[in-house]
Amino acid sequence: MIKHFIDLKDIPVKDLKKILIDAKKRKKLRKKKNNLEIDKESPLKGKLLIQMFEKSSLRTRLTFYLAIKQLGGSTLTLRPDELHLSKGGESIEDTAKILSNFGNAFMLRTDSDKKLEEFKRHLSIPIINGLSPSSHPTQILSDIFTVEEIKKKPISKLNIAWIGDSNNVLNSLIAASIKFSFKLNIGSPRNYKPNKKILSYIKKNKNRIFIYEDPKKTVIGADVIFSDKVISMNDKVNKIKKLKCFKKFRVDKNLMNYAKRDCIFLHCLPRGKEVDEKVFSSKQSKVWLQALNRVHVQKSILLYCFGKLR
Repeated sequence: MIKHFIDLKDIPVKDLKKILIDAKKRKKLRKKKNNLEIDKESPLKGKLLIQMFEKSSLRTRLTFYLAIKQLGGSTLTLRPDELHLSKGGESIEDTAKILSNFGNAFMLRTDSDKKLEEFKRHLSIPIINGLSPSSHPTQILSDIFTVEEIKKKPISKLNIAWIGDSNNVLNSLIAASIKFSFKLNIGSPRNYKPNKKILSYIKKNKNRIFIYEDPKKTVIGADVIFSDKVISMNDKVNKIKKLKCFKKFRVDKNLMNYAKRDCIFLHCLPRGKEVDEKVFSSKQSKVWLQALNRVHVQKSILLYCFGKLR
């Protein structure tokens, strides 16, 4: 059975925990290695990861490149505008069959959830969601890794707060909250709360998720505050109006004071006006470690998809 990595809510929690345990071991073993040195056992030697980016990418592109490289495999990055898929009208089915013949796994960063599912249907190799309109699973699983590394305790024992828009990153954080049983407070303006489908998913599952319209109430007792860019990629909205709605939801020193004293700040980047420079550049901000840790977790995600997780 092919193991895909598309949405956290569809992956058993025991498998997600195995990925995190493996990533912790792998990070320890790489302390004295440089970025391009291959792991001792080269577990993915001879394997090719094909990547395709329909949306801009810096961290996902770099970290998957290093992840497969460190495991002994190789990567090939395709641009959709160079393929017959977008230029010559070739079907997803035919494209998927070619990808399956040459590659061993396919990582797609896409502007369409439907496209992701269609590729999954026709591929005979694993597909990894590098970001889609509805979720960003590799980001959030890596963020859990970072939180547990810094706090030195399971995330289930921590209070997590989200300040900002309801987007794909939050959707994956909600799925993670349900899977890992951690308290999650969501702070968003009235018209920017999670949609009906997500609210229904929350209601159907035993959870510790609370939604507020007051950012201060959201962060009281928080161990971690997450934020994300208010105006995201390809956001077709009235930007001035939206930014005005989020004016009170800016993460600044005053807001951080309502959380626990040792609260950390995380942001998946790129950043915008949603976080004050004094917070972003403070000791509480762990955004650079957060970005770096994606390599380690994505290595373990690749091993999971290849059926080689220790």
